[in-house]
Amino acid sequence: MSHLPQGHMRRLSCTRTNRSSQDRNHQSSRTDAPRRPPRRAFAPLLAFTAALAVLLPLAACTPDPAGPAPEPADDGRPRSGTVRVLASSELADMELLLEEARRASGITVRPTWTGTLDAVERLASGKADGAFDAVWLSSNDYLRLNQEAARRVTSETPLMTSPVALGVRPATVRRLGWDPERVSWAQAHRAVADGKLTYGMTDPKRSNSGFSALISVASGLSGAQAALTDADVRTATPKLKEFFAGQRLTSGSSGWLATAYTRRSTVDALINYESVLLSLARDTDAGTSTDPAETPADADTESRTGTDLTVIRPRDGVVTADYPLSTLTDATPEAKDAVRALTEHFRSPAVQREITERTLRRPVVVSARPAEPLSPEPRRELPFPGSRSVADGLLSAYEHQLRRPSRTVYVLDTSGSMKGKRLEQLKSALTGLTGDFRQREEVTLLPFGSAVKRVRTHTVDPADPAAGPAAIRADTAALTAEGNTAIYSSLAAAYDHLGPDTDSAFTSIVLMTDGENTAGRSAADFTSFYRSLPPARQLTPVFPVVFGDSDRSELDRIAALTGGRLFDGTKEHGPGSLEGAFEEIRGYQ
Repeated sequence: MSHLPQGHMRRLSCTRTNRSSQDRNHQSSRTDAPRRPPRRAFAPLLAFTAALAVLLPLAACTPDPAGPAPEPADDGRPRSGTVRVLASSELADMELLLEEARRASGITVRPTWTGTLDAVERLASGKADGAFDAVWLSSNDYLRLNQEAARRVTSETPLMTSPVALGVRPATVRRLGWDPERVSWAQAHRAVADGKLTYGMTDPKRSNSGFSALISVASGLSGAQAALTDADVRTATPKLKEFFAGQRLTSGSSGWLATAYTRRSTVDALINYESVLLSLARDTDAGTSTDPAETPADADTESRTGTDLTVIRPRDGVVTADYPLSTLTDATPEAKDAVRALTEHFRSPAVQREITERTLRRPVVVSARPAEPLSPEPRRELPFPGSRSVADGLLSAYEHQLRRPSRTVYVLDTSGSMKGKRLEQLKSALTGLTGDFRQREEVTLLPFGSAVKRVRTHTVDPADPAAGPAAIRADTAALTAEGNTAIYSSLAAAYDHLGPDTDSAFTSIVLMTDGENTAGRSAADFTSFYRSLPPARQLTPVFPVVFGDSDRSELDRIAALTGGRLFDGTKEHGPGSLEGAFEEIRGYQ
């Protein structure tokens, strides 16, 4: 977002996402204070009033009665009065507070939303150099393990906190006989291993809440008393396999996870940040969805209000996000001053109270009391991995060994309209995806035109993990474009291919089409087909990708009907491209 000519301060535009909350300001007096490696020394904060004096001309100009002038194109370059921030996507729930900060300080925050682990890789690779002034992640714990990323951060200041917690349906809490204040990770593991507890969590590779949940479970079940080691992970592996066998929902975002949870009355719990879980319950009480754009249009009343949760912070410890606003080394002096002024603003007692009331995260300033639902009971901070190799090894073990495998059908439009560049884009996107398939994963290519063409299924065998992806690349290269567009008949064929077993794996269907349905079943026919399926088979979501001339509203209806989510593949490159959409969907498989 650009800084406007004087007299016209631009209103911040942000994307909606998840929420989250805990306290880390006075570690010496709290048993739940994080026990992390020492943080980088903070640069002295500028007095907030001094920053206001510097930026006053930006905020105090007289509005032009003729109305706002046209905004210059956002080319990503630095601008006076604007801070370019690489930010965790879940922090988009700070939109109103960022706008209030702009009005108070004259500083506009221009966020680029991303996943925490993706942001760290972007920093480490140098791709963020010169493009951002600051980074604002859920936590810098993983960043500190990456030397290349860590050296690009010159200061960091926590703004709020939220621990990982269990959100459990009250009926399940009663059935298990749990006292919410006494539940441990070991008890949760025992309930899962006995088949009495199922849950959902976000993908650790793509969501920091999922990554923190993975660390919490591994650390809690290993009994580690210091930084988590490879030996600790090996000790806990049998229990981890049992625990992750109970995972029934996965997602690339907390918003979609909550929506999916409301559709799945058989799933007992969610693992996420305390603030996300409390916000979900609060939004339910208020009659609103966590993510209205993703709420299925045909969801019944019971499923929409079935998100009452008992939020449990396991008594044996938690992993906590502290949301540090961190200045990057190559930011300009003016940008560094602006980041310090923003930090001072957000840590002021009045704003800390606003943060905790609106987001249900915990304040980091003692004079600001936590919001009403937040329990004052302290919790020990569980140890984090002591090295990047341990953290990455745990992620790899989760992907390839611990979690349930995936079964995905790619329903691919190869009708005549896909000839030429569009087909090449599809082939390129699929080929690029083959490096990301997990061991034990089953991948089916179901190309279609006027009808379903040749269906090919491949499994990534742990004994020969290169063979499956190589076969998928060969089948992708052989795709040809011809015929009309039988979207709904092909989707029905995908459900038939997956069959009745939706319990042993995460099942999903990815639909890519560049046009409207012109052959085979109609939309009404498919709706009738889907609703006639047994409840267990209806649990498989469809993730449509908007591409070419496809009808967004038609695809959105398919996603709403099946509990999926619509993805954008209309751009040439990067986020919003077909390749980017396929990659983003990986978090939901």
